[in-house]
This record gives sequence, structure tokens and C-alpha cells, in this order.
Amino acid sequence: MVIYTDSIDGREGSELTPREIVSALDRYIIGQDDAKRAVAVALRNRWRRQQLDEELREEVMPKNIIMIGPTGVGKTEIARRLAKLARAPFLKVEASKFTEVGYVGRDVESMVRDLVELGISLVKSEAEERVESRARDIAEERILDQLENMVTERAPLDDSDSDKKTFIVGHDGVVQSSKDAPKNKRDLLRMHLRQGAFDDEYIEIEITDSRNPVIEVFSGQQGMEEMDLGSVFGNMFPKPRKQKRVKVQDALKALTQEEAGRLIDMDQITQEALNRTQQSGIIFLDEIDKIAGRESQQGPDVSREGVQRDLLPIVEGSSVTTKYGVVKTDHILFIAAGAFHLSKPSDLIPELQGRFPIRVELQSLTEDDFQRILTEPRNSLTRQYIALLATEGMEIVFEDAAIETVAEMAFRVNDTLENIGARRLHTIMEKVFEALSFDAPDRDDAQFIVSSDYVRERLEGILQDEDLSRYIL
Repeated sequence: MVIYTDSIDGREGSELTPREIVSALDRYIIGQDDAKRAVAVALRNRWRRQQLDEELREEVMPKNIIMIGPTGVGKTEIARRLAKLARAPFLKVEASKFTEVGYVGRDVESMVRDLVELGISLVKSEAEERVESRARDIAEERILDQLENMVTERAPLDDSDSDKKTFIVGHDGVVQSSKDAPKNKRDLLRMHLRQGAFDDEYIEIEITDSRNPVIEVFSGQQGMEEMDLGSVFGNMFPKPRKQKRVKVQDALKALTQEEAGRLIDMDQITQEALNRTQQSGIIFLDEIDKIAGRESQQGPDVSREGVQRDLLPIVEGSSVTTKYGVVKTDHILFIAAGAFHLSKPSDLIPELQGRFPIRVELQSLTEDDFQRILTEPRNSLTRQYIALLATEGMEIVFEDAAIETVAEMAFRVNDTLENIGARRLHTIMEKVFEALSFDAPDRDDAQFIVSSDYVRERLEGILQDEDLSRYIL
């Protein structure tokens, strides 16, 4: 059995060699070697930059990338997996949303603010993981204080018994300790708490109400923006606390989370998040081909060049004010992507073109690619359906011929209708399993073999009717 991890030998993604990064991406993405090599070098260059002296380090700018290829071939997935591998803040944004007619939403700087928020969440979750064990111990003590008031302790009925036992009596009956259990009442409670004996008991706990009121304010420059009153007033007012009656197992989770929040230093987390956002953040600009155009066009497309000029200072490197502090975008990696069916990268304004020096073309997926996508990745669709129906007590077995048939039909539909790449496999597989997923809870057979004939039976009628297939597949 192969055990998949998102790091190799315990190292972070930025410490991996380009070859190791490509190998890690191969676990989830089939083909597209040129794109994988390009992002692997970009990630490795970040590590190389950190090894330089400070003066030269500031001069080395990231080599932004444009991915060119049809939809569904892996552009977004490559960028997303790269960010996960590097444990870096990652934001996906559609460049076309800034061209919407009558758009009064947030400006292009909002994507940097969103990236910072993601960085805060990422660093905070890592910090909470580091203190989780200690936070759980503190939470257990708070729960034990409650349990001690709820239970009574009884001595053994027969004092002559050499194997004396202590009984803990709760609201719902008696919980007995084992022979070798500690005789201290609190230790006994702790042992039974960890064994789950009190999971369904209800206790009263007091926790902090972390909800902050949010209002929307209108800014002439930025349109409608959300304002978190908790961040505005800071610690001017103490956060309210509230009493809740919950089950012990739910109380343990809530109190552990609250105690973890107390154990971490939010100021330190904020600084770390700002630094990580500036030094290793990744912004994925999807549909950049939709803003490739010049002002000579009329109508709704007239804003295309304007959007490009708004994006330019962010990509070039500027300072963006956020509620956590000023963020410099000089070393954020921008990965742009687009199909470029009706336009080409040279249609972008020259200044923006120059900020994306690396261009890679992703290839359309073949029938063989579809077969590999169905079986090889760690999160392949076949594994997903096997796991989903296993929850109903049903074992799903795929014949090789069935996988070949699914790949063949997906390729045929893409070829005759709109080519949506690997996303077509989701539609095909869902249609194949539609009846089986519905009937699974009521079926008695423990095993179901997905054969080529079964796949054709579920799909052939739809494929023969081109008008019907346009709606269903």
C-alpha cells in the first residue's frame, strides 16, 4: 500500500527539489508536465531567494506564470495543489468579475485583503494544532469540575474483598472502574471521560461569544465593504460570555477550541501571517483571457483594458492597506490562466504581459488521460464512489473494461459537444451511478460489479440522442 502525504520526508514544499515537487503533483494531476515543471521551478526559486543576503533578496522578483489551455485540463488544480504543498496562503479569483456591467463591488485590492485573511486562518490553525494537546488537558479539567458536582463516590459493599473497587454513580446509572484503575475520584472521572463513558451526559459550560457584529459601509473608492465592529473597537469592550447546556463530547470540543485560542498569541500570528502572505502567497487569476482586449471595442467589453491597468500595480508590486497592516505585493506569486480561444496573451497590455514572463500551454486531455484520471490520482473518482457506497455496506468493483468505456464516452462527448475536459467525467460517472446510489440503502447484495455493459446500458441511449445529451451530459 502506498501512503500519500503532502510533504516528502517531513520537509515543507518550499524545501523540495523541482523533481520532488513534480512527483508530488503527479499524485493528483495527470499529464501537463510543462506546467508542473514551471510551477515547481517557481516554488523552488522562493527557497533559493531566502538563501540570499537581504539586499539581493529584495531585488529578486517572482517569475509570474500564464497557463494557456482549455477548461478542465488541470490549471486550477495545479495552482491549488502547489499552494497546499508549500503551506502558503492561496486565493483563486476570476479576473472577469471586475468587468461586470454595473459592478459596484470591491476593487482589485480586495483580493490582497482576502489573501491576508486566508493567511491569518492558515497560521492560526497551525498554531492551534501545536497547542491542541495542552488545550485539551485544560478543557478536561474544566469538565471534570462539572462532573465532580454531578456524581457521588461509593465504597465497595464488601470491605473484606481484596479486589476493592470504587463506583462512580452518575445521573444515568453506575459506571464502575476496573481493578487496576486509580482509586482517586478525579483520576477515575478522567479515565472514564477519556473512555467516552460521559459522552451523552449534559453539563453546563460557560464560553466566550466570539461573534462580532458586522455592518456594511459604502466607500466611494471600494464600493460596499464589510466592517467587523470587533476589529474596529478591539479590546475596548470585553467579549460577552454565555451559558450553554451541551453534551460532554460537544463541550470538550468547544472548550478545547476556546482554550487553544487563549494559548496562542494573535499578535504573533498576525505578524507571521503578514510575512507569509508577502513572501509566499499565491494568487490565481482565472479567466484572464476575458479581460484581454483594447478600448477600441464598444459595449460591455469597454472596461477590459481598465481592469488590466487596475491589476497592473498589484502584479508589479504595491502596498495595500489591510486591517492587519500594510501588505507589499512585490513577492506574491501570480499565476494567471485562460483558454484564450478568442484572444491571445499578446492582446493584454504590454505592461501586464511583461509581468508574466513564463507562459506554458496545457494540452487537451486524451482518452488515455481520462483512463488514468479515473484510476491513478489519490482522489480519483473511482475511489470516491467505492468509498461512498462502502458506507452503505456495498463493495463496488470496477472492471477494467468499464473504466475504458467511461473514458471513451467522456472523450466522445467532449469531442462532439463542448470540450469541458476532465469535468465531463463527473457528469458521466454521476449518471452511471445515479440508480445505484438511489437504491443502495435498500439493496441486499454486498458486492456490485461495474461492467462495460452496465456503463453502456446507463449511457448509450443518451449518447445516441445528441439533443438529449446536450442537456444531460
